[in-house]
Amino acid sequence: MERLPSTQRRRQLVEAAIRVMTRAGVARATTRSICAEAGVSLSVFHYCFDSKQALFEDVMETITAHSVTPVAARIQPTDGMHESVRAALDTYWGHVLAHPDEHMLTYELTQYALRQPGFEYLARRQYEQYAAANRDLIEHLCADLGLRLLVPPETLVRYLASMIDGLTLNYLVLGDGEGAAAVLDTLAAHVVGFLAHQDTAAR
Repeated sequence: MERLPSTQRRRQLVEAAIRVMTRAGVARATTRSICAEAGVSLSVFHYCFDSKQALFEDVMETITAHSVTPVAARIQPTDGMHESVRAALDTYWGHVLAHPDEHMLTYELTQYALRQPGFEYLARRQYEQYAAANRDLIEHLCADLGLRLLVPPETLVRYLASMIDGLTLNYLVLGDGEGAAAVLDTLAAHVVGFLAHQDTAAR
């Protein structure tokens, strides 16, 4: 077996776990099946991770990064307010359309974590990651476009998380892409309504 740095082995095991969980479900994703998928021995797994919970933490962080990391990069100072918000939402939504099984896995991970003794904190951690991603997006948007919020930041963070989470699940169940696009238009308009340019006088 080729010797690789532990960080690279961890990444290899995480990506293998995502493939196994997507294909067979979270409950059937044993350490043995994940190691087989990655082509490594169980000793490698235990060298890289202290526990299955530690692997699940990395899986959740990786899946979140897959969908949200490109979003902030899509905001351009040359774009208008609405165009920037809609482009950011479109970037996330493009990942949903391209990888629906991965997004379905996020909901399964949440339910598994809530029901599995000792894993409950992972569900909270998962949603804290979503909130952090939305917080970064809002801060990025305001900094790049010279905007200020008309509502408390955490209110908008939670609003975005709730709307995007609900819309994603709705799409996974109904498969209504056209309806989802219309909701994204409405969501973009709502978010713009919570923003104003820094030089706009408070009313």
